[in-house]
Amino acid sequence: MKYNDSAIVVRPIAASRQGARQGDWRGSLLAGLGVLSFSGSLPATVFAMRGFDPYLVAVGRAVVAAVAAVICLKAAGAPLLPPRAHLRPYALIVLGVVLGFPLFSGLALNSGASTAHSAVVIGLLPAATAVFAVLRAGERPRPLFWAACAAGALSITVFTLTRGTGRLAGADVLLVLALLSAAVGYTEGGRLARETPGWRVISYALVLAAPVTVPVTVVLAVTTPAAPSADSLAGFAYVALVSMFLGFIPWYAGLARGGIARAGQIQLAQPLLNLVWAWLLLNEEIGPATVAAALAVLVCVAATQAGRRAS
Repeated sequence: MKYNDSAIVVRPIAASRQGARQGDWRGSLLAGLGVLSFSGSLPATVFAMRGFDPYLVAVGRAVVAAVAAVICLKAAGAPLLPPRAHLRPYALIVLGVVLGFPLFSGLALNSGASTAHSAVVIGLLPAATAVFAVLRAGERPRPLFWAACAAGALSITVFTLTRGTGRLAGADVLLVLALLSAAVGYTEGGRLARETPGWRVISYALVLAAPVTVPVTVVLAVTTPAAPSADSLAGFAYVALVSMFLGFIPWYAGLARGGIARAGQIQLAQPLLNLVWAWLLLNEEIGPATVAAALAVLVCVAATQAGRRAS
């Protein structure tokens, strides 16, 4: 009887590759669900700010989401706080997606930026996330990666200058801060989700932020004017429960399964989804320049994904 060790070697390798492909597919599907959830955040924020102060919307959404997080953690019998060894990355998630992105994007929308304009600027978020993923993972990307990032940044700069007064407006600076905040939070959350379920990652971040978000929300609720309506309440409920909590469950799981950079490319669809929601829900005009800029960003970010691997 002959002993064929090559078959023993080939079969595990083939099985491993098949498992990796399945993980990529499932990761992409989960990430897609997260992107679909996040795509309604900008118009929902606009609706919420029709009845509530922008700062209250930005911070209060985290309080409502924290309540949902505590309920889920208690129901699962999980601890309410993460291990001490992970406090630093959780702190970055808090600063990035619990506080930073909601605050900066909300202020940008409140200062006059349309959801369509905001969607195009934030369209660089997948590239920014890939950059942070590369830096955190210690990879060496190809020159194409950096060239595409530069081209994407140039496309966004030209768009904002031609749409404004010939210079970057304050809203554009806020949008850039928003996308950088989200990129940090996405990267750290994706890394943690490799060991901890995605729903627990965002839950822990919300609970850790509660000592800040709860008292600030109480003060803002007492001191700022409010004119709640059906639209504003629906918008606030969406950004609190979907954008701030439920959307992160499949998103972080997708980043963990498919890789932060690989699964992150699903977010290329978000600018176009944002434009569709802005057109359907807010009756915003989508001009050729905005569509062209969004498509240019998609091409540039797609190139960064193609060139993200080490040579």
